[in-house]
This record gives sequence, structure tokens and C-alpha cells, in this order.
Amino acid sequence: MRICLVYDCLFPHTVGGAERWYRNLAERLAADGHDVTYLTLRQWDRGEPPDVPGVRVIAVGPRIGLYTRDGRRRIWPPLVFGAGVLAHLARHGRRYDVVHTASFPYFSLLAAAAVRRRGRFALVVDWHEVWSSDYWREYLGRAGRVGHSVQRLCARVPQRAFCFSRLHARRLVDEGLRGEPTVLEGEYAGSLEPPVPERAGTSVVFAGRHIPEKRVPALVEAMPALRERAPELHLDVYGDGPERTLVASRVAELGLADAVTQHGFVDAGEVDRALRHAVCMVLPSSREGYGMVVVEAAAAGTPSVVVAAPDNAAVELVEEGENGFVAPSARPEDLAAAIVRVRDAGPALRESTAAWFARNARRLSLGSSLDRVAEAYASSRNSASIDAR
Repeated sequence: MRICLVYDCLFPHTVGGAERWYRNLAERLAADGHDVTYLTLRQWDRGEPPDVPGVRVIAVGPRIGLYTRDGRRRIWPPLVFGAGVLAHLARHGRRYDVVHTASFPYFSLLAAAAVRRRGRFALVVDWHEVWSSDYWREYLGRAGRVGHSVQRLCARVPQRAFCFSRLHARRLVDEGLRGEPTVLEGEYAGSLEPPVPERAGTSVVFAGRHIPEKRVPALVEAMPALRERAPELHLDVYGDGPERTLVASRVAELGLADAVTQHGFVDAGEVDRALRHAVCMVLPSSREGYGMVVVEAAAAGTPSVVVAAPDNAAVELVEEGENGFVAPSARPEDLAAAIVRVRDAGPALRESTAAWFARNARRLSLGSSLDRVAEAYASSRNSASIDAR
């Protein structure tokens, strides 16, 4: 089949869960013999095009900064990308059997929808997140009403929809999607072999971008309460982002230089080694579309602590007392109490975490999701589209 993937970022030029998903999807489709085109913004130096095996990468917009200093998406790049997608599909849409796009940034989805009948392609849409009206207001203030309206418009476009959590699947239906979305539960691309848990050390690990939604400073603020109950524990923070300086400031203000280490951005192997020997992985996010690091920790036999929040789909990946715990909030005492529960559970919790991963590995694997996507593509051969009706 002739497949066009649409996303304004390309791994590894930008790093994130969606970037990895589309890179893996493109390579898998090409390996299966499909003709694959990837539309994106240029994120590489001129004269140094990306090498994605078997995939035709086309930049439909210039190199442009996607984020503000505080880590929020800028409005101008999505408009530029949407215009580029519209121009490309208006000219070349009939080359494709399927156009598979991320819902966000929304203007590229609207562009594909505008020329779909002319292009005669099926439209497939990934909804990594569906934001609530409250979150839109928190994110953009009064302009959040406009963002929410655009999201709702996109949800009502005829499409075959994929979500990555039950939370966002429910929200998408509430926003007006015709039919039911398919929930793809797997994004994990590592080994599916049952893990043999390592003996826990004294490290509590966070790994991820330092953006407001991840609430990394909350982990630092929990350390004084944690040290009162577990003085041997140390916080190791991996990753980078706009709040890294704020995290360092909180460490200094609270006098925690001996209890917190900021490692910055490191290769995946170093993070994996840290997870294998950690007491637990802690993800205090208020908002997650999936929560890949929970699965990665479980694949190492390491339990996780996540935080209950209306926009946090990562809680779907934690079975209380089996592969970790859900803290009721990101307050210092709640985070500290959940981490102590993991420590006190000891090797038994690590064994049950490994068993949890063994039972769920196939369901949570990238391969299982890619198989379902390929089946959806195949079903479009005998129809004009694979729209959800």
C-alpha cells in the first residue's frame, strides 16, 4: 500500500513518545513492503537529510522552533505545518491509499480532511491525548476555549481513530467522534522476555522531560519527608527541559545536594541500568497520554509510583500493590509515603512486578499495536475509506 505518515517531528531530531511511535511505524511499514512517505517539518541541517530506511521523508515546512521557553507548544509552527500538508496533499493526495496523521497539531489533520475526497485516501488519526476543557484553560488561559473548539472539530471529522489509553478513548467519544476508537495499548519496543529482577539499591529514579506537567520539582520537595523515613534513599533525575534550572534551584534551596543528582540527558542504556537497580521509578506527572517509562521500569522488574490526576493515563499501567502504587497527590507527604511503601514491600514487589510484565508484555508491545494498525490499513483495500461511522 501507499501510506503517508504526517507528524511535525521526527525522531531522533526531536525526542518523545509520539516521535518514537511514528519512527517505529514508518520503519515497520517499509520493512513490510509498503511505499511509505513521511511528511514533517525540517529539523535537520540543509544538505543532511535524515536516513529512515525505506522511507521517503519530505519536509513541508522550514526549520522552526516548536516550543516556548517554558516548554509549551507555539501556535505558529502548527499553522505552517498545516499549510504545508495541505499543499502537498492537494497536489499529491492521489498517490496515497492511506494518510495516517497525529491529531496534534490539529491543523495538519484539518488539512488532510479538507482534501481527502479529492485525494481519495483513507484517513487514520492517532489521538495520543484528548484534553479536557479545564486543561485547555489551564494551558492557554482564555484562548483555551479556541483550542478546545478546534480539538472538537477534529474529533468530528470522519476518520479511523486510534487512542493509546482508555481515558483518552472515552474523551474522544465525548468530543463527538463517530463510532468507537481502537485502543492501542502497546508502545514498548524492548525485549518481551520475562525479567529477572535485580536486587534493589538505594536509588529512586525519574526519567523524562523537565516540563511543568511532569512536576519534577515535586520530587525534590518530597525528599525531606522521604529522608525522615528512609534516610538511605537517593533521588536520581534523568532528562532535560525548561524546568531543569528550577529543579536545581529547589535542590540548592532545600540543601539536598547530597540527596539528589541531576544526570541530564543520557543514552537509553544508562537509564535502563539505573532502572534495573532502582528501588522504584517515580512519575509525578499531572498529565500523561500513556506513560511508557512505567512499562520500561516493569520490564526491568522495577515497581513504579505514579500520581492520581484527571489527565494522567499512566495510572492505567499500575496495578496497586502488584507493579507499584498510585499516590493520591504530588504533595511531599503523599509521594514520600508511596515510595516508602515500595521500599517496605521489598523483593516480593519486584517479583510481582516482573510477573506483571510477563503477563502483559505482548499486549503492551509495539509489535501488537503495529499489527493492529496494519490490519486497519488492509481493511481499506475493499472500501473507499476506513472512516469510523
